[in-house]
Amino acid sequence: MALINSLYIVAFALFIYGLMQMRGPRTAVAGNWVAAAGMGLAVAATLLIEGMGNWLLIGLGIAIGTVISIPAAYRVKMTAMPQMVALFNGLGGGAIALISWAQFRDTAGYAHEPVHAVIASLFAALVGSISFWGSLVAYAKLQELLPGRPMTLGRAQQPVNLAMIVAAVAAAIVITTGGASGWWMIALLAAAAVVGLIVVLPIGGADMPVVISLLNALTGLSAAAKGIALDNTALIVAGMIVGASGSILTSLMAQAMNRSIPAIIAGGFGGGTTTPSSSGGSDRPIRSTSAADTAIQLAYASKVVVVPGYGMAVAQAQHAVKEIATLLEAKNIDVSFAIHPVAGRMPGHMNVLLAEADVAYDQLTELDESNSAFPQTDVTLVIGANDVINPAAETDPASPIYGMPILTVHHSQSVIVIKRSMSPGFAGIDNDLYYNPKTTMLFNDAKTATTDIVEELKQL
Repeated sequence: MALINSLYIVAFALFIYGLMQMRGPRTAVAGNWVAAAGMGLAVAATLLIEGMGNWLLIGLGIAIGTVISIPAAYRVKMTAMPQMVALFNGLGGGAIALISWAQFRDTAGYAHEPVHAVIASLFAALVGSISFWGSLVAYAKLQELLPGRPMTLGRAQQPVNLAMIVAAVAAAIVITTGGASGWWMIALLAAAAVVGLIVVLPIGGADMPVVISLLNALTGLSAAAKGIALDNTALIVAGMIVGASGSILTSLMAQAMNRSIPAIIAGGFGGGTTTPSSSGGSDRPIRSTSAADTAIQLAYASKVVVVPGYGMAVAQAQHAVKEIATLLEAKNIDVSFAIHPVAGRMPGHMNVLLAEADVAYDQLTELDESNSAFPQTDVTLVIGANDVINPAAETDPASPIYGMPILTVHHSQSVIVIKRSMSPGFAGIDNDLYYNPKTTMLFNDAKTATTDIVEELKQL
């Protein structure tokens, strides 16, 4: 047992060090490998515990998981990474729920188990099931298998939510007080599954980054609770690390959107039809431009800021964007990238894409630093971003995003927006920036537009 505990301690150290390394793109890859090594060590230590189980089934499970997960991870596109993260996170919660069910069956309804272990196991089952089914909905919305708009039960939404939570808790109480029938555990898991489904379905696409982070935190908490039930230190520590980091990230993401977590869970925001601003709407005039004119404007600027968004991710335009930056830098033009905390569909989505294209980390600027630089910026090039640059967040008290911290690109001397059409972003809100006299619109797919700009810059 001393050997196992020693291996666990080393694994925990690797977890924490790996997490520290993930704070920046330069060290994130190494941190991921370090944390993975720690998890491998923790699994190996767990398998050394006497009477661990059927080695054939364990080996079969590892083999099946490896065959499915490695090819899937290699083949997934960066644009699909948010939904893959949601899916993988959900599988973790589902595994915890199934382990709780297995423990219930193996102990004849938790007979002779300590009360704290029973409570922890039931908590893990409930939260793990919520996380699994909620993550499936998040995956389906991001993958566009389900509409991104809120899908609610109307006035019955909150009463149904409450009824399902009460049903799950009631089943847990019956089990705790001696209910050994397997149907009680099935009822708990089923009620929790309904909670996971009906809580996430009403949440619009605009809030999906926060939802993914919140579900990740719930999976971590369920794993920690399961560790308490099984007296497994590795599960406790790993689960608490995931739960704590996910909770902090959820809070930061909610702050970045100026929305409370309860408001996000209540749903009903984003992914719907276009909401016109109080300034008028789509009947206002816009100015369009071409790749050639855009290249000329960029080439004669002193300072250029690029604002990437989900449109860049969808079009896989990050490499062409990097080439634009390289060509401009060769002309002694200062180029930086302004990153909004909730740009894309998951935390750090834009950072990962730009790192993939070898954009230097010191060129990436966060919200406050970016906003202080916009008044001195000659040209801001927006590529597929929408809600995170909407001035209505500052100027229109009637707007659903009023008060949300945005990238104040409208303070630049000139703004060029690359966009396929005038369609709204995930929040479903008309963007006042597009009608600003300083703004010109380059209507095209982001990859086609940026590639054309590259060719034009090469001619200058």
